[in-house]
Amino acid sequence: MKKNSKGAFIFMCLAPSVVLFTLFMVVPTINVFRMSFYRWGGYSASRTFVGLDNFRILFSGDMRFLQSFQNTVLLISVVSIVTFGISLVFASILSREDVKGKNFFRVVFYIPNILSVVIISAIFSAIYEANNGMLNSIISFFDRTREPVYWLGDNDIVIFSIAGAMVWQAIGYYMVMYMASMASVPESLYESANLEGAGKIHQFFRITVPLIWSNIRTTMTFFIISSINLSFLFVTAMTNGGPDGASEVFLSYMYRQAYTNSSYGYGMAIGVVVFTFSFALSGIVNLVTYRDPIEI
Repeated sequence: MKKNSKGAFIFMCLAPSVVLFTLFMVVPTINVFRMSFYRWGGYSASRTFVGLDNFRILFSGDMRFLQSFQNTVLLISVVSIVTFGISLVFASILSREDVKGKNFFRVVFYIPNILSVVIISAIFSAIYEANNGMLNSIISFFDRTREPVYWLGDNDIVIFSIAGAMVWQAIGYYMVMYMASMASVPESLYESANLEGAGKIHQFFRITVPLIWSNIRTTMTFFIISSINLSFLFVTAMTNGGPDGASEVFLSYMYRQAYTNSSYGYGMAIGVVVFTFSFALSGIVNLVTYRDPIEI
């Protein structure tokens, strides 16, 4: 009787979550896969089954999609490497060094994470503004003969300008997370390393990083996948894919095709590629970053 009551209680607790997850996650995902096989404008009553034609067009002749794929991979690579590198260094300095006002720096670095992406985009759009922006003003202070740089209007550098905003937004959050992990590393290990003559950099790579690697690995996987969503928000708010599609990313191109160009089926085909790419990338990251856990 008790086992039945316990089972009923567990079922009642889990049922609402399972139902909501199914309705709002599983069913829409299945529908994305289903609609990728149709040619449909999204608003008309008629739709045509085209099989894999949307995917053939996607990979054979759509240069805008290939450019959005390249931009997405570039953003993920640059933003991830820079964000995690700076976050780990700052976390190590604030955790290990005798820095006054540590709590103040934690708050200051964390503030960008609680700001809206729209606000951050507006701040960086003002910084990147060609004529009166702060960045060009600093450059012209040292070289008055230099022409203004169009940070958001130059095809070659626009994606790196967006990467800068994404890095600024994410550093504080991961720095605080790594500081919490580093607090659990025994101080005796560092004391032993000091007695052996190991320097700060050697201690960082031989003690700190290995002992918090499981946390780094988890946050890295989470961040890389979330970067796909964040890139869409930043691109939409800062450049809307311009100039001439130079800053287009996966999701902004999918949105444009599905809801602006009335090619809903084609947009869903892009969605399937994004879904598959995200899962494959997370699997690769987990496989590459796997290490045997270190026990203290």
